[in-house]
Formats: sequence, C-alpha cells, structure tokens
Amino acid sequence: MNAGRYLERPPPAGAGLACVWRHELPDGADGPFEQRVVPDGCVDLIWWSRDARIQVAGPDTGPTLARLEPGDQLIGVRFKPGMAAPILGVPADAVRDGRLPLRDLWGAGADRLGEALASAADPAEAMARAVMRRSTESEPADPIVVPLLRNLADHPVRDAADALGLGERQLRRRVQAAFGYGPKTVQRVLRFQRALKLAYKGSPLADIAYATGYSDQAHLAHEVRELAGAPLTALLESPASGPSTL
Repeated sequence: MNAGRYLERPPPAGAGLACVWRHELPDGADGPFEQRVVPDGCVDLIWWSRDARIQVAGPDTGPTLARLEPGDQLIGVRFKPGMAAPILGVPADAVRDGRLPLRDLWGAGADRLGEALASAADPAEAMARAVMRRSTESEPADPIVVPLLRNLADHPVRDAADALGLGERQLRRRVQAAFGYGPKTVQRVLRFQRALKLAYKGSPLADIAYATGYSDQAHLAHEVRELAGAPLTALLESPASGPSTL
C-alpha cells in the first residue's frame, strides 16, 4: 500500500520544538493509508489540508492509527517532551491520549491560523513561527523538565526526585502537568524511543536491550508490543514511521 511521503526537518530555534514535519498521500494513491503512531513523549500540532483545521495530538500512552485519504497533506510541529503545556495553555495530562481541535484551547485564533496556513508558501514554517510567537506570550516550561529527562535516563524515579530536591508526590504532580503522565511512564516511553532509534540504525536486538536497560531481549519485545501494539520488526518495515529529514 502507498504510504505517501513523510519528511522531517529541524525547527526554528526556540519554543521547545523537536521538529517540523510533513506527511502527504498523493491523489493517485490506491486507497487510504493508516499510519501507526507510537508513544514518544511528545505533543504535536497537526494541520490537515482537507479542512484547514489544526489538531492537538498526544501525548500518547499507546499506539494510535492516523488515517490519510488520497490527496491529504498533513503539516505538523512536534514539541520536545515536557515543553508543550505552557503554549497549549493547559497541563499536558489534559490532552493525554487525545486528538482534539486546537480551537478548544486557542479559540478563534486557531481557526485563523489554520486558514492562513492554507495560503502560506511554506505551511510548516508558518506554523512553527506562529508557535514561536505564542511562546513569547506564555510562561516558560517547568524548570524540572530538562534535568528530569537527564536523570531519568539512567536513574530510578526516587533517585531522580532526590536529585531535584522534590518529594515523589510533588514530582509526580509536576511531571504529569508537564509531560502528560507520571515519571515512571515518562521513563518507559523514553527508553522505548531510544531502543527504536537503535533498531532503525540496524543494531542487534540483544545489544539494544542491553544498551537501553531492558533485562533481556524478551523484556524489550514485550515492552515494544505493549507500547506500539506490534513487534519491533513490523515497526521497522513501516515506510513512514522512521526518522527522516526534509
């Protein structure tokens, strides 16, 4: 089945963005395409060319399917983990596992932005610039986000809380607001993403399990199925799910 064309490029500096992306399915495609979307700790804003409206996606705790019809063009900006909440104007757990119109959060301004993207020479750049402008009017991200990500990469949650000078209950409250779910889930999702990146590079599964802290290859396989709803080999075969650049 024709998966269309999925491309990423680096975002403009600022606003806590991880990338700008585009996914297109040509008019002549042989029917619709369903793209598996797996948890990555991020929130995306997605503009659909079909109706010129912008959708808020994530953060996800499990797999979802995004359906593209022939002729569809999706433009998105992806926030780095923990960076979306101030710009959205709500805690990240308010949109966890959700797909909702940006208008619900930004009001008529979201509709105006969607219409402006329809006539923009570079809709992806225009969306990123709009998010950057919004960021100058928003509170900064919670200062624990960056050190927490660094600590959770190699330490248990309790140790990460101690390093930040926070109790576990306080840490959980702030992490849920920033990331959309608790610190153990953040750790689990980020470890899965590290494993997925190594798999795309062709690393052997046993080496991936060891490098990313899984107890063994079976543990890695179980976690991938739990979070992605499919074995790792199926994810690697999906033409549009791997990293790429514009």
